[in-house]
Amino acid sequence: MYKVSLLFIVLFSWNAFSQKEVAVDDVNNYKEEVKQTILKFFEGFHSGDTLKMKSTMDNNIVMQTIARNKEGHSKTIKTDVGKFVLAIKNRPAEQKWEERLLSFKIDTDAFIANAWTPYEFYVNDNFSHCGVNVFQLFNDGKDWKIIALADTRHREGCK
Repeated sequence: MYKVSLLFIVLFSWNAFSQKEVAVDDVNNYKEEVKQTILKFFEGFHSGDTLKMKSTMDNNIVMQTIARNKEGHSKTIKTDVGKFVLAIKNRPAEQKWEERLLSFKIDTDAFIANAWTPYEFYVNDNFSHCGVNVFQLFNDGKDWKIIALADTRHREGCK
């Protein structure tokens, strides 16, 4: 009986560990897919290709900026997504906007993801501000879509 029990424990443990490895591989794949979605969003942002940007965004996306008011208190400012996309589309050709993502911290499962991306923003290669983007994405069964984007903006304490 001892040998049968030992064999059962070994087989069960092996099966459990092999399933865990598959799950870790899946999570790593999801993280890479999420990262590629965010990079595609910024490819469109940098080039003014709003169709590329919109292909990464859910129709119900929520965009907000966390800012300080004149009294120094933090507040949220909702961004009108339509106006944001229009500003990208109508940006003058001689004006270059570049958001340099400094790193990615992504947490995800098969259905939802959260990405934290510190950044530096440049206009015509001149430093403008820094901050952090926080993306929330969901997997629609085919692609990852951005459902929410919040950011902070600072001019001091960036480097």
